[in-house]
Amino acid sequence: MKNEKIIVAIDGFSSTGKSSFAKQIAQKLSYIYVDTGAMYRAVTLYCIEKNLIKDCELNVDKIIENLTNMKINFIFNTNTGKSETFLNGENVEDKIRKVEISNHVSAISAIPEVRTQLVALQQEMGKNKGIVMDGRDIGTVVFPNAELKIFMTAEPKIRAMRRYNELLEKDNNVTFEEIEKNICERDYIDTHRDTSPLKKADDAIILDNSHISIEEQMQWFEKIFNSVIE
Repeated sequence: MKNEKIIVAIDGFSSTGKSSFAKQIAQKLSYIYVDTGAMYRAVTLYCIEKNLIKDCELNVDKIIENLTNMKINFIFNTNTGKSETFLNGENVEDKIRKVEISNHVSAISAIPEVRTQLVALQQEMGKNKGIVMDGRDIGTVVFPNAELKIFMTAEPKIRAMRRYNELLEKDNNVTFEEIEKNICERDYIDTHRDTSPLKKADDAIILDNSHISIEEQMQWFEKIFNSVIE
């Protein structure tokens, strides 16, 4: 199996560094990276801009009607060396990272029709394997037969501080308390929704990165990966 490409499925709680970890893995393996969280954030952005979310109330029927109007794709930026999220031809990478999006994305993700459409797109992206994908239901729903599944977790306060520091660079109008509250609310919604709730796949390997560095995470991954492909 050493020369065969596999699917690496990474699930876990928000702000555990899933995307950064997945990007590094993809780069190391020369695999394709897909940020599924960005896809749900793009849908959320569309809904906000089209006034389909008002006072935290979702116009679910209209959101479902508009799903076919949302074209989401990733384009590699040679200047930054990163894949960026495009919504209907517009680069929305910065817009989808704002707190307003974080406040609504879990509710949008809980709509069954939204998940059905995006899961189908994600499965199409991974049909040839050689892909690293992170999200909430990759190992349980999108790729239940993935050869390597990782479930990431970390202490809530540590996750909140990581997210706070990240957002300070883009949005000065945030507080640590607001971020911590948002993370706890997202954890609850993600783990209690009826459709594809966040949970560890039975055959997933847990990675608690509360107190380890990125370098240590990659060393851990290399050992796990080698044991899978041998």
